[in-house]
Amino acid sequence: MELANRVKALTPSSTLAITAKANALKAEGHDVIGLGAGEPDFNTPDHIIEAAYSSMKEGHTKYTASGGMLRLKEAIVKKFQRDQQLQYTPQEIVVGTGAKQSLYTLFQVLLNEGDEVIIPTPYWVSYPEQVKLAGGVPRYVEGKEENGFKITPEQLSAAITEKTKAVIINSPSNPTGALYAKEELQQLGDICLQHNVLIVSDEIYEKLVYDGAQHVSIAQLSPALKEQTIIINGVSKSHSMTGWRIGYAAGKSEIIKAMTNLDSHSTSNPATPSQYAAIAAYEGTQEPVDMMRQAFGERLEKVYKELVTIPGFTCVKPQGAFYLFPNVTEAVALTGFASVDEWVAALLEEEKVALVPGSGFGSPQNVRLSYATSLETLQEALKRIRRFMDQKMN
Repeated sequence: MELANRVKALTPSSTLAITAKANALKAEGHDVIGLGAGEPDFNTPDHIIEAAYSSMKEGHTKYTASGGMLRLKEAIVKKFQRDQQLQYTPQEIVVGTGAKQSLYTLFQVLLNEGDEVIIPTPYWVSYPEQVKLAGGVPRYVEGKEENGFKITPEQLSAAITEKTKAVIINSPSNPTGALYAKEELQQLGDICLQHNVLIVSDEIYEKLVYDGAQHVSIAQLSPALKEQTIIINGVSKSHSMTGWRIGYAAGKSEIIKAMTNLDSHSTSNPATPSQYAAIAAYEGTQEPVDMMRQAFGERLEKVYKELVTIPGFTCVKPQGAFYLFPNVTEAVALTGFASVDEWVAALLEEEKVALVPGSGFGSPQNVRLSYATSLETLQEALKRIRRFMDQKMN
């Protein structure tokens, strides 16, 4: 049986591929350190777990409204008011089964065949694939390393054509941890307004920022930019709830209504106990969020200082998320490998350290290293990477 053309062109997830290889080695009994994780290593806070458990005991195990429970939408509305001084109504919110599914649904209702979406590189691995699945065309713009992996207004302006439908802004970024400042967002936003380009603002890492940095949503900057923006967010990273699968989109009611209608024919509704858990996440104490951010910040400081002393490694220090994205071009050259992908494969095979090659993020000269694991594990991983470099150079 022949598969549909739409799936034949899909590129397998590089993060899942490296995880599968690492798990296979673990199953053989090897001591593998996996630094490909895209999720916090902390458990979901107790009060959130308890809220979900209580909801099930009380009989809340049935279908809900397709776009999410009203009470959860109201909690999200209050979150926007509290954190970003943004005013939304429940009709401008749709809750999905994770931010990834919200993005997928958005592109499905937004794009027609041949519509272009501007995607800054390095990018999260699923952006291009979701655009292609909706019949759209990814148009890549390089966020240069010397500019902190961020695109400039001039680059954005040059990339816009009559087919441009949207631009994705992911701040803080996966995989780089780059964070756009208010002034940078204003300049990009002005161009989008001038050309009537929709802004897809992926803010899933908004709570994970360090060194006194402040996350700013482009929708905060003016009523016009709020009208031009669809915000994608969720509780996965901020509250360590990746497995609960709750994300959402906020924006124009006509787009939100279309997304809700599509979800009604695909997922029916987000898992009911997970919705109660998300309510507790936003209505309850935020101390676990602050604790997790502090722990990530401390790891970043220690790991970054050591990482940049490894031969052949250079790295832009991230301001958010929980990834380092070093350039290892020189390290590859020093050790005689033909590509970063080959270097990563050899590191996993010989030292049992799993990194994610940057090729999957549109940046083949880099690797992604997650510091969402214990400091002891990170220090052991860096020790092995340094040993690998020393042995290969000699």
